Amino acid sequence: MTSQQLDCALDLMRRLPPQNIEQNLSDLIDLVPDLCEDLLASVDQPLKIARCNKTNKDYLLCDYNRDGDSYRSPWSNEYDPPIEDGSIPSDKIRKFEVNANFAFDLYREQYFEGGISSCYFWDQDNGGFAGAILIKKTGDSTKKFRGSWDSIHVVEVQEKGAGRNAHYKLISTVMLWLQNTREESGTMDLGGSLSRQAEKDASVTDMSSHIVNIGRWSRRWRTTSGAPSIRSTSAGHVT
Repeated sequence: MTSQQLDCALDLMRRLPPQNIEQNLSDLIDLVPDLCEDLLASVDQPLKIARCNKTNKDYLLCDYNRDGDSYRSPWSNEYDPPIEDGSIPSDKIRKFEVNANFAFDLYREQYFEGGISSCYFWDQDNGGFAGAILIKKTGDSTKKFRGSWDSIHVVEVQEKGAGRNAHYKLISTVMLWLQNTREESGTMDLGGSLSRQAEKDASVTDMSSHIVNIGRWSRRWRTTSGAPSIRSTSAGHVT
């Protein structure tokens, strides 16, 4: 395998329809097996949905809540299928995770008017913590519209100054595809992805301040990146 092969493969994936990303990725790996690990680590895939057996609530699957072949529910903090010694956050971070899921669930309902959100947080060896905020919204096919919005915000938090300030590192990725069919215009396909990375310091008073800072920052990123118009499209209105 060469770096040129990987660059060409990633460039090809960026040009192919995002709604077929899983099949395209599988075909590319079959074609060049040596690229498997690098492609799986580099190519973002649409979020999948599971249902918590204990709470009967839906949640999103990703590498951040996976341990082996099992996934941890943010609602029950349990793995499905059940495993022994699965990775779970400390009591402090778990309490924060519960509050973050509640807050971002309200945000998701008010802004996206539906969809699913999940938040996962974990402890880091340097004394800080990190997390992933996921949101998925699927279009209503009954309106001659098919599409999906997937946003992934990965954040690292390091408190400093006796816990009065914190340094944040945020990587945000949005994946969108939609297909709209109308008699007057025919079928329209639109898709793509957008990633941004940034760092920032902010003041904190307690753990809940981190939710406010992360939420405000991700919202500001969405505004400056042009994501609001994309969100309107994914809600079923072509603009």
